[in-house]
Amino acid sequence: AQYLEKELAPYGFDTRSTSKRLTEYLAVENTYMSTFQTLGGLGLVLGTLGLTAVLLRNVFERRSELALMRALGFTRSAIARMVLAENGLLLLWGLFAGGVSAMMAVLPHAVSSPGQIPWLSLGATLVAVLSVGMLAGVVALVPTLRAPTLGALRAE
Repeated sequence: AQYLEKELAPYGFDTRSTSKRLTEYLAVENTYMSTFQTLGGLGLVLGTLGLTAVLLRNVFERRSELALMRALGFTRSAIARMVLAENGLLLLWGLFAGGVSAMMAVLPHAVSSPGQIPWLSLGATLVAVLSVGMLAGVVALVPTLRAPTLGALRAE
């Protein structure tokens, strides 16, 4: 190897052990993976914020409808359960659709090395997204239910 390097140096010949070359390739691969993981996390945060905005807007736009329901005799707790159930169903459908898409994207990796998938952190992330979404629904719902019924009905 040393003789070949010395004689072929003008042509750019370089010898390295296979393990060293593979280690260098894995370092590049790990850099790409961490970059994509960071971008995926940023996308998740932005998606969660977008979801929060949609849930807030949904409840605020329905203030007059919710006030009418209160005027017709629905209790605040019944309205809150209904709106939170709607939000929860939307969240679960969104998480299901995103989870199926993600599993299809990583299926080849999951089949080739099933022990390397961080199931616990993935599950914790999905639970966190669901919790933030439900919290956004509650945050939007509380002031809407506390608002005077008459003012919301007059706006209708």
